Amino acid sequence: MEISLDKVATSVLFVVMTTMSCMILNWVWLRPKYLERCLRKQGLVGNSYRLFFGDTKDSPMMIKQACSKPIELSDDIVPHVLPFKHHIVKHYGIPCVNIMSPEQIKDVFTKMGDFQKPKPNPLTRLLAMGLISYKGEKWAKHRKIINPAFHLEKLKNFSFETSSSYAHAPCSIIIVQPQFGAHIILHKI
Repeated sequence: MEISLDKVATSVLFVVMTTMSCMILNWVWLRPKYLERCLRKQGLVGNSYRLFFGDTKDSPMMIKQACSKPIELSDDIVPHVLPFKHHIVKHYGIPCVNIMSPEQIKDVFTKMGDFQKPKPNPLTRLLAMGLISYKGEKWAKHRKIINPAFHLEKLKNFSFETSSSYAHAPCSIIIVQPQFGAHIILHKI
């Protein structure tokens, strides 16, 4: 029984094509659906996975819908300028981590290289660069300069008060968040 070269080539080609098809199916459909299922088990909600385009079809539709509505002077501009991002933030919130315990804050400040910082946009970089946004040696240098100012002995000489603009905040605990317009005012005792 002879096996012709054509049959061998066809068999090898069939095996290669089947393997490639399985890999592509895994990459395009099975793995994203598996990750979606795992995230939903953890309690994270979001839009379901859509093949190839995802949410990109929703964005132009939302922009067209936002442009069709007139805007008043008193209206919030974000839903008209960035409707898709506004929709995402409104439904799923802004991802953030709040660290409240002093031990965890100390860990974050001492292991600054272990935690990635988001890259600021150019306007933020121009207007608001500070210790939080620095990395590496620049961060270490500025931390050494600022660190003595926050020792307990120095802070005992100040009394803390919030400005009157904080009165409309929805919580009684003082958490400084920019959307409430809170400012901390230090008074030397």
